[in-house]
Formats: sequence, structure tokens, C-alpha cells
Amino acid sequence: RLTWAHHFENFLGLKWTAQKRFGLDGLESLIPGMKTVIDVAAELGVSDVVLGMPHRGRLSVLATTMRKDLDKIFYDFHGPPAQSDDVLHGSGDVKYHLGSSTDRGTHTGNMIHMSLVANPSHLEAANTVVCGKTRAKLDYSGDKTGETCLAFLIHGDAAFSGQGIVYETLVMTDLPDYTTGGVIHIVCNNQVGFTTDPQYARSAPYCTDVAKGVGAPIFHVNADDAEAVVRVCRLAMEFRQTFKKDVVIDLVGYRQYGHNEGDEPRFTQPYMYSKIDKHPDSLTIYKDKLISEGFCTTEELQAVSDRVMSILREGFEASKTYSVKESDWLDANWEGFLSAGETSLIQETGVSEDILKKVGKALTDLPEGFTIHSRLKKIFEERTKMGETGKGIDWGTAEGMAFGTLLLEGCHVRLSGQDVQRGTFSHRHSVVHDQLRHNPTPSHTPLHHLEDSQAKFCVSNSPLSEYGVLGYEYGYSLESPQSLVLWEAQFGDFANGAQIMFDQFISSGESKWRRQSGLVVLLPHGYEGAGPEHSSGRLERFLQMCDDRPDEFPEDSSRAIQNSNWQIVNCSTPANYFHVLRRQIHRDFRKPLIIFTPKSLLKLRDCVSSYEEMNEGTKFLSVIPERHDDQLVSPDKIQRLVLCSGKVYYDLIKERKARKVDDVAIVTIEQLSPFPFEKIRDQASVKYPNAEVVWVQEEPMNMGAWSYVQPRIVTTLKDTRGIEPRYAGRDPSASPATGFGMATHKAQLAELLEDVFK
Repeated sequence: RLTWAHHFENFLGLKWTAQKRFGLDGLESLIPGMKTVIDVAAELGVSDVVLGMPHRGRLSVLATTMRKDLDKIFYDFHGPPAQSDDVLHGSGDVKYHLGSSTDRGTHTGNMIHMSLVANPSHLEAANTVVCGKTRAKLDYSGDKTGETCLAFLIHGDAAFSGQGIVYETLVMTDLPDYTTGGVIHIVCNNQVGFTTDPQYARSAPYCTDVAKGVGAPIFHVNADDAEAVVRVCRLAMEFRQTFKKDVVIDLVGYRQYGHNEGDEPRFTQPYMYSKIDKHPDSLTIYKDKLISEGFCTTEELQAVSDRVMSILREGFEASKTYSVKESDWLDANWEGFLSAGETSLIQETGVSEDILKKVGKALTDLPEGFTIHSRLKKIFEERTKMGETGKGIDWGTAEGMAFGTLLLEGCHVRLSGQDVQRGTFSHRHSVVHDQLRHNPTPSHTPLHHLEDSQAKFCVSNSPLSEYGVLGYEYGYSLESPQSLVLWEAQFGDFANGAQIMFDQFISSGESKWRRQSGLVVLLPHGYEGAGPEHSSGRLERFLQMCDDRPDEFPEDSSRAIQNSNWQIVNCSTPANYFHVLRRQIHRDFRKPLIIFTPKSLLKLRDCVSSYEEMNEGTKFLSVIPERHDDQLVSPDKIQRLVLCSGKVYYDLIKERKARKVDDVAIVTIEQLSPFPFEKIRDQASVKYPNAEVVWVQEEPMNMGAWSYVQPRIVTTLKDTRGIEPRYAGRDPSASPATGFGMATHKAQLAELLEDVFK
């Protein structure tokens, strides 16, 4: 292994002198150490290893630990021809970010499946992704202790002590709904962070001291002593498997070159590199030791080197004729799901009334003698009535019905986030607590008790973390398409604490790495006078990351979602929310879904649905037409067509009724991205050919959906009417909402409504 690591890095350096590879030079003993962890894991009953690491040393790990074919690795150095079939469906990524999976045999004869998660250059960002994917494997196999699957993380020293995501990962290690039975951490400590010396990078003596907070044993080992590295790695794996706790190995070595191979480290670390220049590499040190102790001859060691070099040269020659195959990118669990180049048919998501009633009843069933809070009792009585009559179904009940019907269909449902069991706004109550018995207080989860054959339902209050927990749920969603995985922010603007996950993984993971995810993100959003905080989920940021073209009317709208990087939805009815959740599962591809969910609408009497909107034959509506045609003039006499999305619809219809206006139609765009070009054309050009088109939003002009929808509405109408939409909403602002109280909020809303109906 040491020979492989050394010669592989040297070979890359000779063949591609000008390319970055972020080599392992100076820490080559990581490779025999990793082999030891994996071999011992297999001996002790582990059948799956999920691996995460940064870019440094990744190519060596791919070649040796992951046993990725050398022609594939070297092909990435050559790069595909411009606009070849290999790059048509996605942007791709640099070679030292790519993931891989393999089934690997061990010296004991046991097979072990290994997955290396793809990662961006944001250090440590993949940590919780690995843990989430590991937990999914454990859950799907029924392993409750972590016996059969291992999360294995490689870190850098400066990143381990400096990046907050490291602590967010550690804090989840023993939490019931997040533990993986212990993580193996190896810190590749090259004693410098890019150009920063340790005394400027951390306050603690050791880069690994952050792990003391969870009581993890920490082993410090010299990377030049290959046998010591192997012994420590064996001990670490045995400890993890015995006690199901995290273990940290501080592998202390150096970085042979600069941050990348073209960087000059002597600008900032001249003394360190004067020492490194004279220091023998770990392979030379170990070969000298073996020869001096009589274990090997020079000829035997040369034969090993010759064999490795021969294999490297063969791989290099094969890479010249290699071509990418779709199977290189697919995990077994995803077989049968469509790639970007295949078309999926739109499916109905309605459910029979009998099933809806069955789930509705289960949502409020309680064990005998179980006493819930008096205020919650009233909520449950109302839900019982909703389930029996099929009328007045509110947001929380519709969500419960979506979850319950999927569980009955065999779909695992997992909802995670801060306070999600009750719900930030006391609307969910998926777990209820007995008010009379204590120590401990008994709890009851209604969706656990639909029927014996149902799928697993997990609703988990997360630690107070956004970045880490969102990454965890993204990783969980990667393992299998047969589950609905959701993360809910306590308030929509808390998503900004997880921006790296949205930017680097969720919005772009499929384009870069051809890895589909059906993750659902719920972001509470809406202006109710609460001030700058917690009013806006920053809709504009998510729309800005959408990759559909604003200036082209799509030729085939049936492929719109498949062609997009993700979906942005702002539902205005509980039924449409029900359908969009079920739609995530009832299709043969997966795509991330960002839902801007309401706050005040959760309990608004006008915001309700019925079984007629959820029954068989119904489905998600990307655009909901005018809902009160019978109260308006004929469509050709409509003077103004108002387009909006989400909660503001209810302010608009209330104002229209108060003003007794009958020539203004109001249409809600439920799916903002991919933009529903055809359906908007049907409304603005066909149904209301003489109407002015107005876009209305609560958010300031520089926020919300305006910048996204405006060019797309123009594109929709340019060949039929040639008009542009008018904006009605708040003026541009640095802050999302006013902080001067309810009176100012109401005055701004009144001004907005006057602008619409004037």
C-alpha cells in the first residue's frame, strides 16, 4: 500500500506536471492505515463503509482504497473532448471532487461495499452527508446499533479545528435519530493550513482537541512510522466496533509541496520546507527499516515497485481510449430510475377517499388512557371531523395525509429539523405527550400506527444546527429513491446558515456528479409584521440558482422538471401541498424540491381543502386559475390579470371582495420553477386576452420572485400579445421587512393592495 501511494503520486506528477492533484505526498501512510481500518471492519462484521474526505489525497484513495480503475482516473486528467456525449447532461466536476463506489474483497475473504461521497472544495462540507448516507443504510437494513455500516471521515488539520461543521457533525454522534454507531476520523495533519502556521490557526494545543467534547479517544501517530499507523488504525476500529463511539486519529506528517503542486510554499514557510527538502519519504524510511531488519531484500522491494509501475503504465495507455458509461455513476438502489436524457410521464397523485379517511382517523387515534393537552384536544377533535367529512382540511392535516398515504404504499418518510415534532407554529403535532404521567413522559406518534405492514416513519427534533443537519438529510436522501426525506427550517431565513449545502450539493449535485436526490426542504415564509427576521425565506436566492432559461419558450414542457436542477414551489392550498409531496415519490426520477410554506395560513379558515381535491384522478397544479369565475365578468372583459404566489393570494381576494371589484382575475403560480410557461400563456393570452398583466408580491422589489418571473412572463407573451407585466409590491429594500411594528406593516400592505386595484 505504501508503495502504491508513493508511486501513484509520483506517476501523476511526471505525466501531468502542470495539473493540480492535491497529492498525498508526506502522508502516504494514510493508505495502509485506511486499508487496515477496512480490513478490520470486515473482520468485525461491517459490510458497508461510507467514506468522506477533502480533495487532498483523494486521487490516491480512489486508486488504492476504492480501487477505481486507473484508466478512469487518468481519463479525467485527459478530459473529455469539448461537447462530447460524456458532458451533455451536466457540468461535471474536477477529478479530485468525484466520488465512487465498489465492492472490495479483504484478506479474510469477506466482501465489503465502499462508497466515497463526492464533495466540493468547501472543506469538511461532506461530513454530515456521509453520516446521513450511513444512517440511511443502517435504517434500511434494520441495524439499530451500527454493527454493519461504518462512517469513515478523512480531515485536514486546519479544517478540523477551524470549520464549524466539524462540531455540528460531532454533536450528532450520540443522538438517537442521528447516530451511526461511531465514526472513524483520521486527520491528515500536515502542520500547515494553506500558508497558515498552527499557532495562528487554532487556540488549542492539538488540532483534534475539538473531539474531546464528545469524549472520543484521540490517537496521535507519526505518519513516517507506517507500522505504528497500522497498529493505531486497528485499535481505533476495534474500539469503535466494541463501544460504538467516535474515534479520532491524528496522523502527523507534512505536505511535500505547496497547497497544490504549482504553489510555492517557501514564500511563507521557508524553515519548514528547508527541513522537508532534506527529509526522506515514508516509503524510503520503511524500505530501509525492512532491509536493515532482514525482512526483505532490495531485489524483492524493487520487484514490488516494478509491478506497481507496470500497472500504472497499463492504466495510462488504456485511458487514451476510455469512454464514460452511465453505469459508472449509478448506485444499485437507483437502477430503473431515469437519467437526465430519458423522459418521465406525469402521474396522478390522488388517493381514494377510503384511504384518506383511514389515514385521517389514524392521525388522531390515541392509546387508551392517554391524556393530551386540553388545547391540543380541541385541535384533534377538529382533525377528526376533517377526516370524517373530508371538508375543511387544513395544512397540518393535509401533510399528515400525504405522509400517511405514502407510508401505506411502502415509502419510508423521514422529517427532520428544529422542533418539527410539534412544528414551530404548533400546527403539526406528529408526536404528542401524556399530560398526567411523568418520568419519563410517555409519547405517542400516530403515524406509527397505521397498519402492521406500513413503512417506517421518523420525525426527529434536530440539534440547533442548519448546515450540519441539512447535509445529513441530503446524504440520507442519496441512499435510496424509495423514501421521502424532508428537512424543515424553524424559520425560512434560517436556511442561510446552510447556504453551502444549497450551493454546493443540493442545487448542483446532479449536474456535477450525476447523483439524483429527492430531498424536500420546507422553508416557512410570509409577511405578518414580525420584522426583518423570520419574514422571508429568501425566495429570490433559490430562484437565482435555477437553471431554466428565461428567454426561451420550452418546446417540450413535459420535460421541464427533468431538465431543471431543482423545483421551487409556493403552494396556496393544503391539497396542492399534499400533491406536491406525493409527486416527489410518484415519478421515476428524483429532483430536489424547495417548498416555501406558510405561517398564518396554517390556521386561516379560508385556507382549507377537501377530499374532492385529493381524490383519485387529481394531481398537483402548477398554476391554479381564478377560483371565483362566477363572481366576475366574462373573461374577455377582465381588465386586469393578477399573477401571484403563496400567502398574498388571500390578502388579494379579501381586498377584491371588500372593494366589490369584478373585473380583476387572480391566478396563483404554485410552481415558480421550472416556470409554467404554457399554463401562464393559457391564462394571459387565451383566457384573458384583453387584460393588463400585474405581478404582485409581498417582498421588496429586489427580493421575492419578481426578478425571476418578469423575464419569463415577457417570453411567454412576446409572440402573442407583446406586453410586459407591471410590478405591484414593496419598494426595493436592504432589509426583507419593516421592523417598525404592525402599524407600518399594515400600511405597506394597504399601499400594495391599492397599487393592485387602483
